[in-house]
Amino acid sequence: MILLTIDDINWERSSEGILRAEALFMSGYNCCQSVFAAFAPRFGIKEKDALKLSCSLGGGVGRMREICGAVSGMSLLVSLCNGNTDPDNSDAKEENYRTVRMLADLFRQKHNSIICRELLGLEKVEKTARPNDRTQAYYASRPCPQLVKDAAIIMEHYLDLYFC
Repeated sequence: MILLTIDDINWERSSEGILRAEALFMSGYNCCQSVFAAFAPRFGIKEKDALKLSCSLGGGVGRMREICGAVSGMSLLVSLCNGNTDPDNSDAKEENYRTVRMLADLFRQKHNSIICRELLGLEKVEKTARPNDRTQAYYASRPCPQLVKDAAIIMEHYLDLYFC
């Protein structure tokens, strides 16, 4: 198991993947799509397919404001690195789950939560599945651009160590 700690992360890091994740989000894609699609080509997945695969996990899964989409995007990428395909291999499942938990914990340490509604400061449950219009005011009022960037930074560190 590769171990990353909060002290290992260079939060000022910049790379093609990090910049791509930020650009995807700022062009209107959700947090999960932005993180996942930025790195999916490393695994031979076309960007369009990555955007489709990760679409439903935005807004904290279908805009239910549960697990942050940026964290979900990291989780999908970990599956491409060490996802298990043998239902009887508990060790492989455990390794994958440990890795997801480690990366989610790094995100939690930086932002105090991995729950979308907590990160957004929402007190009420979303009643609609309709996403907000992406305007300058939207981007300015949300922590999401930074959350996407930080998830991408964490992924860059992990992918460098894991050689994915």
